[in-house]
Amino acid sequence: MAELAEEEKIIRRIEKRFSKGVVEYGLIEDGDKILVGLSGGKDSLALVELLAKRARIYKPRFSVVVAHVVMKNIPYQSDMAYLKEYVEAWGLPFVLYETEFDASTDTRKSPCFLCSWNRRKALFTIAKEHGCNKIALGHHMDDILETLLMNITFQGTFSSMPPCLVMKKFDMTIIRPMCLVHESDLAALALLRGYRKLVKNCPYEEQSHRSDMKEVLRQLEAMNPEARYSLWGSMTNVQEELLPNKKDKSDE
Repeated sequence: MAELAEEEKIIRRIEKRFSKGVVEYGLIEDGDKILVGLSGGKDSLALVELLAKRARIYKPRFSVVVAHVVMKNIPYQSDMAYLKEYVEAWGLPFVLYETEFDASTDTRKSPCFLCSWNRRKALFTIAKEHGCNKIALGHHMDDILETLLMNITFQGTFSSMPPCLVMKKFDMTIIRPMCLVHESDLAALALLRGYRKLVKNCPYEEQSHRSDMKEVLRQLEAMNPEARYSLWGSMTNVQEELLPNKKDKSDE
């Protein structure tokens, strides 16, 4: 009985944070047709479940299509049959799309960046083909905070991945409905649901600084249990008058 209660707590907590993110940032509107980018990891699998449930029960009314992009020149592997079966069990259409890229065309960028960007372009193509106006990605709160820390540390910019991003060039909107969901809860959900892991992981994933930033975020939370909420709040509480301001030479 205690196990069932804990299970219910995790699911309710995820659904509550998911709903808060959707409402607070106005991510879903009546008549939307949303393409979910399904990588096969726990986060995108959870996103399929959350959107499928919301599409059935809540207003506004919207529809969902799920796509898995296979990058043929990157040696990782997903269980296609499992992904298709999982998506269709939620009553959603599944699209498989194959593409590839040539990493030698831009040696300034890492294979990880090029793969991600080409995968994103493929999602734009699929979305247009299926009449979708939005693309939903499975990034959660930890992803967004880790990106904020990476951009500050390595790029010198105070930026991250917004819950809603209008891509005017592509006439498409990117949404991250799990922006307020914690990764720890998604990991717990993956165990409860028995999500299958990728057959073979990407060989480049360890080259990213993201795992380092996961540890930084853990250390910050060890110092202050509310650190993630302070970091999140800082993105909409920028006090420019208390930051360095270069003098405009035209005023001299």
